[in-house]
Amino acid sequence: MARRTPHRSTRSTRQPQPQPLPRTRRTFGDFAKAVLAFLALAVLVIGVPLALASVIGWPLPTEAPSLDMLQQEITVDTFVDVLAVVVWFAWAQFTACVLVEVKAALSGVGLPSRVPGAGPSQVLARQLVAAVLLLGATAASFSPGLSQLGQQLEGHQQPAAAAAQQTPGLFGQDRAAADSAASAVAEQAGAQAEQAAAKHGAAKGDTKYYRIQPPEGRHHDSLWEISERHLGDGRRYHEIYQLNKDRVQPDGSRLSEASLIRPGWIMEMPADATGGELVEMPDEAPKVSEEVREQITEYAKSGEAGAGGGSAAQEQKPGAGDKDRDTQQISVPAERPDESPQVAAPAAEGLSFGLPEALITAPLLAAGLLGALGRRRRAALWQSAMSAVGGRRGMEPPVPAGSAADLQDALLIGADPEGVRLLDRSLRGLAASLADESRPLPTVYAAWLSDGDLHLQLAQPAGEPPAPWQTGQDETFWMLARADGERYEESEVAAPFPGLVSLGTLDDSRLLLNLEAVPGLVSLSGAAADRDAVLASVAAELATSGWSDRMTVTLVGFGEELTAIAPTRLRHLDGVPALLETMEAETRQRRGALGTAGHDSVLTGRTGPAQHTRWAPHLVLLAAEPTADEATRLAELAADAPRLGFGYLVGTESGELPGAAWEMEITPEGRLLAPLLGLELDAQRVEAAEQRALVDLFTTADPDHEPEPGAAPPPFLVDVSEQGRPAVYARMVGPYEIIGIDAPDGSRSVLLHEALAQLLLHREGVHVRVLASALWPRGVTEDVRDALVDRLRDWLGTDEDGTPRLTTDEAGRLHLAKSVVSDLDVLRSLYHEATQGRGATDRAVRGRALTDALGLVRGPLLADRPEGRYGWLAHEIVDAQLPLLVADIGLALSAFHLEKERAGKAIEALERALSTAPDDERLWNELLRATHASGDTEALARRAADLVARSGARGLPPRTEALLDELLPAWRDTASAAG
Repeated sequence: MARRTPHRSTRSTRQPQPQPLPRTRRTFGDFAKAVLAFLALAVLVIGVPLALASVIGWPLPTEAPSLDMLQQEITVDTFVDVLAVVVWFAWAQFTACVLVEVKAALSGVGLPSRVPGAGPSQVLARQLVAAVLLLGATAASFSPGLSQLGQQLEGHQQPAAAAAQQTPGLFGQDRAAADSAASAVAEQAGAQAEQAAAKHGAAKGDTKYYRIQPPEGRHHDSLWEISERHLGDGRRYHEIYQLNKDRVQPDGSRLSEASLIRPGWIMEMPADATGGELVEMPDEAPKVSEEVREQITEYAKSGEAGAGGGSAAQEQKPGAGDKDRDTQQISVPAERPDESPQVAAPAAEGLSFGLPEALITAPLLAAGLLGALGRRRRAALWQSAMSAVGGRRGMEPPVPAGSAADLQDALLIGADPEGVRLLDRSLRGLAASLADESRPLPTVYAAWLSDGDLHLQLAQPAGEPPAPWQTGQDETFWMLARADGERYEESEVAAPFPGLVSLGTLDDSRLLLNLEAVPGLVSLSGAAADRDAVLASVAAELATSGWSDRMTVTLVGFGEELTAIAPTRLRHLDGVPALLETMEAETRQRRGALGTAGHDSVLTGRTGPAQHTRWAPHLVLLAAEPTADEATRLAELAADAPRLGFGYLVGTESGELPGAAWEMEITPEGRLLAPLLGLELDAQRVEAAEQRALVDLFTTADPDHEPEPGAAPPPFLVDVSEQGRPAVYARMVGPYEIIGIDAPDGSRSVLLHEALAQLLLHREGVHVRVLASALWPRGVTEDVRDALVDRLRDWLGTDEDGTPRLTTDEAGRLHLAKSVVSDLDVLRSLYHEATQGRGATDRAVRGRALTDALGLVRGPLLADRPEGRYGWLAHEIVDAQLPLLVADIGLALSAFHLEKERAGKAIEALERALSTAPDDERLWNELLRATHASGDTEALARRAADLVARSGARGLPPRTEALLDELLPAWRDTASAAG
């Protein structure tokens, strides 16, 4: 596949600052609640042990226990002592919960640890500690903060001109005009003084530092916001990154650009940084606590290259660090010469092949859609076979045409089912390993796929990963090599991270964001059509992802027609009010369920047996921009969303969304920008035209879709008379062999046979890129692909009139001539002749056609195909269509013989059909009827016992049980005796 050069936007985009939730001023009621909570904590933590010690004293025996003690009478004092011991234990557990909650609240890092067996005690402790913390917040609302106080002190030292401008009344107005010039001079002098001070500070070794603050609500700080506040331009966040990357933070981890910075980290700042939150060392060391001063001092020792106020970073222009991406730190390789060649685009660029390149470059999405489409078509086949609707029994589903055919080709080219299988097994294997070690699942923000290796980015360090996983660039990255992931087998454990969804690519690496782990709303800004294309891609991948179990994805303001892709997963709501009503109810329900089950979050719930049916994620994709009030309510819901397994991706015109934790922007050029996360990706999108084609594919494949009036003939009918002998005949129903042409060169025989098999199964034509992706799933160069097509054309030769038996149309699709035929084509044609052709009115023709058709069946399709080849058959439905077709032929031939009371011939036809379609209930039921018609009661009893044994624990289907009750009322007794 040809490598695409990403198109970078040249326009200057305004990067909006995340809007935190509106802050409410603390009231006297909040102050009173905080005081009461403090008193309650004091009573429970201090008062209870004092009361026990003073009233009851030491409750345990003062001497070693003896047998006589057990024989003594139980008195009231004994009962009180036992009760006191229980209260002491409860007090100790509650106190431990309080200490854990206080530590977590004051550190501002991560979630509190779970105290074993605490449950309700820890919930109560959490509520009381949170209320007590309001005491500090309430007091702060009545008095200025330290930064405000510093600004006020600086205000008292303003120049006279500035003071005069602030003088109220007539005097100030009279002086305003005269002081304007003085003000300008003062500002210029002040700027020069600041520059001189910065240079002086750099010279004498003073360095400015910023300490990351705990999140406000669920709004986390970021390098972009720090740069915007203290450097005046968020795009200068690269300078901060360069000063601090790879330096050990107080918690032992290191800064990585694509990860969220965490509270308590220290950031060295460029020399021109300003703002009251900065600490300049060593001059301002006395202004901070001793703990912070020690942390900054230790941190300064790790950055000798950054000492001096960041003069090196100053020289770097915005954007100069674009090549120093975090993805390199998580082992994502930069562009390098292809070691394994890729499938190139068709050489004839002038031809409008019309394949959606966006889906060709979305392997996980394409694999999910292709798998879902195959399941839909199989369900339609089975349903039509059981109900015989529209004469479509055993026939091919409708062949896509136009844009739907192009989209299906794009899915076939781009799909990577092996990659999906590897991702699913790796994640489930990790969950199983953690469960075996009694460890909870870590919170995963994102996953990177690079050269088959999987990198998980954690919200916070979670210790050493279980083997074969390894620690990545730092403690917040777990990495699994592809070779290790391929050793995982199928697992029954619940999907641990079903909310992972592809957003786009950076060079050769693909980013999957875990929507249900985002600490708040995710906003997506940009033009409406571009936003909808991203949202449609996210919806389609979530609806069909192979690394999830059950899931609900709610679409609001777009995509009502997309629900046809997966009606059980996708649902559409008309507007934001309906969404708020739904999510508020589900939030209450999920909180109650977690509390009842004793789980902190869905992550702990999913580690138990069969929990995936209970803690399935609910992800919301909102294209209709909410009002300010609706956005605030959504943000309040999203604040607790990660714990509950919910996630919100909200489209917005302006990019300013209250409560947004992460912000993204989609550009007209298809670039997905997330500056707060340090990301710039080639976005994965599904445009409006592709959405319509996708819906068309799934709608026509739906089991309830009404076919066109009249019986649908096979896609390719052959002449079944004696005069219709083909020039090239391929036997595929059973062992594969070619008749009519010489065998090709041995070194190329396997590929040529496989290419011919795919063309024979698709008489409507196969796109040359689809053929190449089927034969070389890992890619091939254009010249190798074209050389194989030329060899295939030479091998097949020409007809008597000189016409090539392999041609290429203007759309790039390869077609076989009518003189190249397979036994599957003949099988379909014979069945069509018997049931819808001359056999419909001529009994002799029907019997001969059905007998000949059943005689063609020698086994399963391509029975002797080489191991490791023909992987593309997984995308086909011929493996389901062929057994149904054979069953239909067997049933029709059985009915033909029973009309003349030839039960033995009917049984013979049914048994032969069962050799290819052993699980077809219709064949077994008809075999019971034919055996009953023969009058052989013992044979009927043996077949009933055989059916019971085959059904195992599942039991017989209801229709079969009812039929046996009719034909052999004592069959249950016979089966029990046989058992």
